[in-house]
Amino acid sequence: MPSYPLNSLVLYKTHPARVLRTGDKLEIALHSGKTQKIRPKDIILLHPGPIHSLSELTAQQGEEVELVWELLSDETSANLPDLAELIFGDFTPATAWAAWQLLADGLYFSGAPEAIQARPANEVAREQAARQAKNAERQAWASFLEGIDAGKISPEDRRYLKDVEQLALGQSLKSRVMRYLKRSETPENAHALLLKLKYWDYNQNPHPVRLGLITSPPQASLPKLPAEDRADLTCLPAFAIDDAGSADPDDALSLDGNRLWVHVADVAALVPPNSAADNEARTRGANLYLPEGTLQMLPAAATAALALGLAERSPALSFGLDLDKTGNVVNLEITPSWIKVQRFSYAEVETLLADNPFRNLHQLAVRNQARRRQNASIEIDLPEVKVRVKDGQVAIRPLPPLQSRNLVKEAMLLCGEAVAQYVRSKDIPLPYSTQPPPGDYETHDGLAGMFALRRAMQRSQLSTIPGPHAGLGLEHYTQITSPLRRYLDLVAHQQIRNHLKGHALLGVQEIMERIGAIEALGNLRQAERLSNKHWTLVYLLQNPNWEGEGVLVEKQGRRTIALIPELDLEIRLRLPGDIPLNARISLRAPKVNLPELDVHFQVF
Repeated sequence: MPSYPLNSLVLYKTHPARVLRTGDKLEIALHSGKTQKIRPKDIILLHPGPIHSLSELTAQQGEEVELVWELLSDETSANLPDLAELIFGDFTPATAWAAWQLLADGLYFSGAPEAIQARPANEVAREQAARQAKNAERQAWASFLEGIDAGKISPEDRRYLKDVEQLALGQSLKSRVMRYLKRSETPENAHALLLKLKYWDYNQNPHPVRLGLITSPPQASLPKLPAEDRADLTCLPAFAIDDAGSADPDDALSLDGNRLWVHVADVAALVPPNSAADNEARTRGANLYLPEGTLQMLPAAATAALALGLAERSPALSFGLDLDKTGNVVNLEITPSWIKVQRFSYAEVETLLADNPFRNLHQLAVRNQARRRQNASIEIDLPEVKVRVKDGQVAIRPLPPLQSRNLVKEAMLLCGEAVAQYVRSKDIPLPYSTQPPPGDYETHDGLAGMFALRRAMQRSQLSTIPGPHAGLGLEHYTQITSPLRRYLDLVAHQQIRNHLKGHALLGVQEIMERIGAIEALGNLRQAERLSNKHWTLVYLLQNPNWEGEGVLVEKQGRRTIALIPELDLEIRLRLPGDIPLNARISLRAPKVNLPELDVHFQVF
């Protein structure tokens, strides 16, 4: 073990130190000015001294380091005194420390004080390139941070915002940039920063991705439609009634005397259980309807081949419902079919309700709605709007309570009720939709009453066990009429198709697994709600001088909730005085916080 003279220069944990006392343990003076007792094996001797103060270790001027490196490159090794003398012309505590720093730097030399080697030229070149790149990156990062402070960044700086974007989209929980800025690492804060720096604009809707939904198109391939016997119902006029511009009509209606035909796109003919398309649809759960467009659960080829009315004749699974005078279903026929479909919008049918067959369809709907009301069905009448985005501009239009819309709704409910009764009698496992009665709530007139009723409604539930649906006023109900748009409707079609053909059915456990998979995607509807609110606030940003009316629908002390019918938007307000429910409030000049989905209005 080497000896350590008093006042010698030693290395302790990468820092210089001076030996003050010797013995079994050494006492050293540290660069911080403190003293410490240590074991001899914990230090390395750099120079025997004497050095009376570490302040003597001043910067040294000497030969070019590269010249010494080239000189030593042919030598096997040198020691620290040799290196100090070659570079600085002398071996003193100060030059010993300067030589050690060059060795520790590791660019030109490697080894230990007693055996120092010159690094190979190729290694030095690589290390120099790496250091230059690191220094350039450090300067670029500093420039980027200066740009943030100024609220403006260059195109080259955008790469640093990738982790901020991942945080804003819910794809990461951390962001180096947000930590440096000492901002909470939340998706909302990240969104706000991206807007400030114009990395995102208002048209970036983060909510579907943030909620973990799949936003890429389905990729599964589909087979050709199989050859099979189908009832020829093309002689019956069939009407697909939907919103104007709908691209995936999957149900249509016909009347044949006292029989109501509900024709539904025969999706299970191409998408059997556990096929690639079925598995892919299960991961999506349903079509995702966003103001900026629709993300479908099935490949586009499914719509092209199966949507009703897109071809001269369409394959369908047709449900023939025989009705008695009171509107009850007394018989149900289910058959694969060919149909010929005429497409109408709700607005078009609204002008034709005085003429048959729409007059008879409308009367059928009114009768069924009255029957459900006798069974204590619940009707919630609140404003609805359609939010659409085209070329970055948001349009919001009201959805009037058209009788034609009710006509289609009641026919679909009749079909779902009849199928639920049928499969129950045949012991066919199927996803049933049930709903408990609403909880207690205060009754009010007008929109306030409807708002309170909606709040009191309990969530509908999916189960393989049939039960009442309080909201619909039905003893049993299953959703069956949208297999292009909802996965569990497709599952119901798969079961019914296999039942008709005498094929094996999915068991109760398999149906429950599919229900569980869809319930795990509960954020699908949440993504639609948040997206609608996002674009509604963008609409207000695009129309900063907006003025309109709100209706007071709930009071919580001085805090109140108002509903803006024109926008279908709930807002919280602080209102002076005792303003009654259903009072109309004039609003203007919205102040929008888009990342937080928050908006404040002036009351005037």
